[in-house]
Amino acid sequence: MKEDQIKRRTLLRAAAVTALGSLVPGLSARRMPEAAPEDPTKVPGTPVGKVGTRSPFEQPQKKASDISARSPLQDFYGIITPSDLHFERSHNGVPRIDPNRYELLIHGMVERPMVFTLKDLKRFPALSRIAFIECSGNFRSGKTNMTPQEICGLTSQSEWTGVMLSTLFREVGVSPKATWFLAEGSDAAVMTRSIPVRKGWEDAMIAYAQNGEAIRPEQGYPARLFLPGWEGNTNVKWIRRIELSDQPFMTREETSKYTETIKGGKIRQFSFDMDARSIITYPSYPQTVEKGWIEIRGLAWSGRGKISKVEVSTDAGKHWQAATLQEPVLDKAHTAFRYGWHWNGDTTEIMSRAVDDTGYTQPTLKQLTNARGTDMGGYHLNPVTAWVIQRDGTVLFKPEKFR
Repeated sequence: MKEDQIKRRTLLRAAAVTALGSLVPGLSARRMPEAAPEDPTKVPGTPVGKVGTRSPFEQPQKKASDISARSPLQDFYGIITPSDLHFERSHNGVPRIDPNRYELLIHGMVERPMVFTLKDLKRFPALSRIAFIECSGNFRSGKTNMTPQEICGLTSQSEWTGVMLSTLFREVGVSPKATWFLAEGSDAAVMTRSIPVRKGWEDAMIAYAQNGEAIRPEQGYPARLFLPGWEGNTNVKWIRRIELSDQPFMTREETSKYTETIKGGKIRQFSFDMDARSIITYPSYPQTVEKGWIEIRGLAWSGRGKISKVEVSTDAGKHWQAATLQEPVLDKAHTAFRYGWHWNGDTTEIMSRAVDDTGYTQPTLKQLTNARGTDMGGYHLNPVTAWVIQRDGTVLFKPEKFR
């Protein structure tokens, strides 16, 4: 009798899923929620399972293109990005790699060239740290109906775990004359970047875990190079080879790509550090607000250190007030900020600007243009961005042109 009751309950739930699918457009059939009972205390809940799931009533998603997928910054709480919503950027797709066959070769200007398996890497002392990764092309403008995700969603933050590259450098005996190393990935593009050896000794990591689990394939499974604070493409995913040298390798990714035009007809190369930046995530498009008290919320970060201050303007930049930074304020990490504001119902613009502990202040787009010229390309753009709040409570992005 009990088994029959369980089967009947299962059928009823399946029927409820089908019915809700016809009532709620836009929900994935694969994750369609069951109809919620009016009184959940009267219905047995879902049995425990082997893998936890997000509530089917919560549907945050990355915004994907052919080469990237942007994190929904406006949907996040706190500073950690859920692993499945971490932004993606690949140059020829996500490779499928058997962890039992994975190898990392370190050679070149070393005393003992060595090959490390994944098991070998995990035998070394492990370290975890919370830090962001940001694509150097992380800025879009041009339309009023843009979300934080569309403007600068190519940044995410995780707790990364792995072995410090300095540990491996000592293991192979890096030559004191070595000043650069080549990081090479296992993807079909064979992504390669030249990295100064000093960064390897300072805080670089070979990460094999993310937010308490094995690193996701889109983020480099089974192992990636992690360079806290440096532009995303240098954090080579699916890393398979490190070669030590006394000069940069001048790969295609650091000559024909990932360089910036500056004034005087020159090209800036090896722009590693990500400069201080912030963005208000609430209120933002397509949200609406009501007159009265509003808590302005957002994220700030810097690849050069800690965020020391975030200022918010609620009158189009005429005046600035200090926002509250939410602890923890970590080195080279997303920092949440908050500012209480009473909106009187008039049309206005709100914006934020970040200051890091080096004293660097996030610039306006005009200041960037004055420093680098109008033909500065699309890399390392970190301008102050504004939201227009209209009388009816509608929030729109304020686009700016620089070309």
